[in-house]
Amino acid sequence: MTERKKPAGQPDKRRAIMAGALTLFARDGYTRAGLDAIAAEAGVSNRTIYNHFTDKAELFQAVMRESTQRVADTMVDVIDRHLTKVVDLENDLIDFGLAWLGVLTSDLAPHFALVRQINAEIEHIPPAALRHWQETGPGRTRRALAERLRRIAERGDLTIADPARAAGHLMLLISADNLTDRADLHNEDALREMVTAGVSTFLYGHAKRPKDGS
Repeated sequence: MTERKKPAGQPDKRRAIMAGALTLFARDGYTRAGLDAIAAEAGVSNRTIYNHFTDKAELFQAVMRESTQRVADTMVDVIDRHLTKVVDLENDLIDFGLAWLGVLTSDLAPHFALVRQINAEIEHIPPAALRHWQETGPGRTRRALAERLRRIAERGDLTIADPARAAGHLMLLISADNLTDRADLHNEDALREMVTAGVSTFLYGHAKRPKDGS
């Protein structure tokens, strides 16, 4: 049996639908974003959406999977670039924190708006989409960060009993939630001050200290 060929232009239409859906889900949330509005945003007909997706839940899951993978890939790359070869632990952690926060204002920003919407209406999110996001998004990046911190600890620069917990500590301490004003995400001085304070607190709890008399 030969595989049926899709009409020309189908991949472009699917990408337009996905982009339009991400914009609407990020702005309005899962519950309020309607397929008619998504179709208008994507520049396609409602029927075209149904040619690609069974319903809004399937479309939402596809958007979450694609967006989450892009962001997780970027976050893991930030971890690898800044924490693979550590020379000056404090400065390298600060540079990592600034790069980590920089993703929030990159072209991936709609994903984080989508995450805020998910947290606001979590009881309405399809469970399969929620599980996939938690495992392949926050879960994956935390595991990657934990592995880098474990290797730094093995080198002797950190004291860590539980790398996953330490990764959670660091992520919380350099979170944008620690900024006085979210507009400070675009303020380099405010970002550096917050990240530096967070890294200092992290190292106060986890930095390797010489034994007395050594």
